[in-house]
Amino acid sequence: MNVNGTVAEGFEPVRAAFLRNFETLGDRGAAVAVYRDGRKVVDLWGGAKNATVSAEADGTADTRDTRDTRDARDAGDPGFSADEAPWEHGTAQIVRSATKGVAAAVLLLLAQRGELDLDAPVGHYWPEFKARGKERALVRHVLAHRAGVPVLDRPLTPAEAADPDVAAAAVAAQTPAWEPGSDHGYHAQTYGWLTAELVRRVTGRSIGTWIAEEIAGPLGLDLWVGLPDAEAGRVGRVAPIEAPAEGGGLRLRPKRAVSEAYADPQSLTRRAFAAITPQPDENDPAYRAAVLPASNGVATADGLARFYASLIGEVDGVRLFTPESVALARAEQSAGPDRILVVHTRFGLGYMLHGSASPLLGDGSFGHPGRGGSLGFADPGSGIAFGYVTNGFRKSVTADPRAQALVRAVRAALGE
Repeated sequence: MNVNGTVAEGFEPVRAAFLRNFETLGDRGAAVAVYRDGRKVVDLWGGAKNATVSAEADGTADTRDTRDTRDARDAGDPGFSADEAPWEHGTAQIVRSATKGVAAAVLLLLAQRGELDLDAPVGHYWPEFKARGKERALVRHVLAHRAGVPVLDRPLTPAEAADPDVAAAAVAAQTPAWEPGSDHGYHAQTYGWLTAELVRRVTGRSIGTWIAEEIAGPLGLDLWVGLPDAEAGRVGRVAPIEAPAEGGGLRLRPKRAVSEAYADPQSLTRRAFAAITPQPDENDPAYRAAVLPASNGVATADGLARFYASLIGEVDGVRLFTPESVALARAEQSAGPDRILVVHTRFGLGYMLHGSASPLLGDGSFGHPGRGGSLGFADPGSGIAFGYVTNGFRKSVTADPRAQALVRAVRAALGE
């Protein structure tokens, strides 16, 4: 396996861990980037741009990808070959829920500019949302996964999910699963429609346009929510992969309560992840072009890391968050048993916080994983910003072993 790129002196453990991810943890194609105090200290990539399907890969969330990918391979599709398309510098991938951290930044930046009140009812900006007992849902409840609407009684098709009017109407009409503000549970898909509609009501722009113009543009980020046609050629195919067999380590068995929640079609857990049904094909250009800030952002590892670096410090003259906004991002708003993920989770305003469900660098870190692999976060205390993207999705939700191995390597490089 050829690993390309550079590491600054002292960060060699990250290169070693990145290589081990391919040798023992099943990575097919991936990249990792790390910034410290606004300066890039790790920029590594390797493997294949297009993932192939593990022979044992399965799972309800990935069934369609598995079938489509195998069909393409068996048909000799020249656009799908792990061997002929190496991962290059600048290769981007879909990052799933790591997109949520970028969406959260939009709302916090609007609050920072005085355009959005985090303590105002959602219905103040979006009157239709007040229906069916959601009058007391606040903007901060949306960011902290406390709004009470993680599921839809009628799931949306992929086409409906991509239509902002249809999606917003569905969320506004939904009866909450619990009293808004009284508990927390991961809004796996609805988080995207909630944040997108708030941004549209406040600014008149789509959240994808706002990100492009106010975040990605000024920072020169390779990061999109709503992939432009001109960038489509840079994005590799994704596919599900199975955890490595014995000897690869970290094939974790979930607790019975977690397994049962994912297995029960009527559970809030299954319904939250199935708010878009059937599961969209993440390799479909139409899906990647849609604006779904809960799940379909596309980024390079450098794009994610550079984004988080700009939240906690200056990057080439640009800083997004004030210290006060950093404090909001990482101030605990929700903690304890998550009504969707079942495990114990911690959330600030829009960001997962360091904890057992999503270990980051340490106390004070904030960021967001993407189901199955990707991860982006910042750690203000050390000045570290981290981004990892992969084309091979595992069944992990919040703590992928490959990303965790790289985080431990960063910790080792810092002497912690």
